[in-house]
Amino acid sequence: MRYEEWRPAYEAILAAFGYGEAGDRRGRDALLAALGDGRPLAVEDLELSGIVAVCGAGPSLAEELSVPRRADAVVAASTAVDILREAGVAVDCMVTDLDKNPDTTRELAADGTPVAVHGHGDNVDAVRRVVTDLEPATVLPTTQTEPRPPVVNPGGFTDGDRAAFLADACGADRLVLAGWDLDDPSVGAEKARKLRWAGRLLYWLERRRGERFDPLDGRRDGLELPWR
Repeated sequence: MRYEEWRPAYEAILAAFGYGEAGDRRGRDALLAALGDGRPLAVEDLELSGIVAVCGAGPSLAEELSVPRRADAVVAASTAVDILREAGVAVDCMVTDLDKNPDTTRELAADGTPVAVHGHGDNVDAVRRVVTDLEPATVLPTTQTEPRPPVVNPGGFTDGDRAAFLADACGADRLVLAGWDLDDPSVGAEKARKLRWAGRLLYWLERRRGERFDPLDGRRDGLELPWR
């Protein structure tokens, strides 16, 4: 997705949550600084073809492990990686903003598994603390504001929907989703709002791709894309 296409959705997110773009720029630039002179991964370096499972960290993931097991590649968001690894399911890329399991990020990178690390306004300290420990050749640096190479913007807001947009950018032939609990009653109000936005973004992505994602069944009629 070109940044010009993503920008209206991004502006709608900023307005809805009261975020400032300056913070996201700081997060992006912190990523650049933490990577130093190393060459990080680019989107074209990731091999995510065929059927790609995009795994969220919702409670349902443990019951939907057959989805990633049958897929050709697996992209997992945040703590979904830990659930998958414990179940013996290999992950081809982790997508994270480092807010929950930075040690998992370090372990995967040390094993050579790509990690898509996101910089935004609230995680500058984590970026400086964790990314400096990683081999740049294992890191795909991402932002949600204007990209500044080698930091890229594949689209997406939360770790989960950003994983879906990344798989799309990498040329996945088909996306299948697991661990997506968009109405998870266990989360707080702020997370619930983010999940609603994740649903909107997934709806946008499935329309762009001409696919239908199972977690959106029964809710499409109520989904609006306020930036379109």
